[in-house]
Amino acid sequence: MKVIFLTDVPRVARVGQTKEVANGYARNYLFPRKMAVLATSSTAAALESHLKKLVKQRELEDAEMTELANKIKGTEITLKAKVGDKDKLYGSVTAADIAEELNKTASHEIDKKRIDLAEPIRHIGVFDVTVRFSHEITAGIVVTVMSDAEGAEVPTRKPKEEEPAEAKKEKKPKKEKTPKVEEEPVAEKAGEPAEAKAEKPAKQKKAKAEAKEEAPTPKAVKEEESKPEESAPEAKKEKKTKAKSKKKEDTAE
Repeated sequence: MKVIFLTDVPRVARVGQTKEVANGYARNYLFPRKMAVLATSSTAAALESHLKKLVKQRELEDAEMTELANKIKGTEITLKAKVGDKDKLYGSVTAADIAEELNKTASHEIDKKRIDLAEPIRHIGVFDVTVRFSHEITAGIVVTVMSDAEGAEVPTRKPKEEEPAEAKKEKKPKKEKTPKVEEEPVAEKAGEPAEAKAEKPAKQKKAKAEAKEEAPTPKAVKEEESKPEESAPEAKKEKKTKAKSKKKEDTAE
């Protein structure tokens, strides 16, 4: 769905721009809040003069915000708070606290919503904080949080400790793969004389030939299996003859 934006929508569009957006996003979010209207030829013609005024007004506001951002850029402010064990604060320093102190220094009202603070500060130290006037216009400030006790030391920024060159070099060998355990048998094989290597294939061929000779052929196996079957009728005949001879002997007696 193509819409015309009537106000700035962060990270989406600026006032007066025409953009394609999802239907649900337009109907459920932009239209109810009067941030945009459906882009048609009639609405574009009706809003043309109004949009020009909005664009001019936006340009003036951008110029003012850019001037203010340049003014407060690099400003250092100090906030005091009660500190407990391990330099932790009783409570925290919020975006509202930073905006209030910054307003005193900048002599200009800055909304706490413009303080880009991911989470409240809960311990003493020196912190870099961004003041975001718009998506494109930002200013960086330095916030120092210290103890409110008398004679308390002002914390300093801890420099990033760079590792010495020697330590970096020592880390590189760790990436190398560990040698395999089975190196010794491989070395023995490599150290064998050429004659021994030549004899091995010949011995293997002989062993295969002997195994073939000793192994019974399929025909021989079949003949052996059939022998007991063939001898079975002969054994029956012998039994019958013996039985007859015994009968004759009995009758003769």
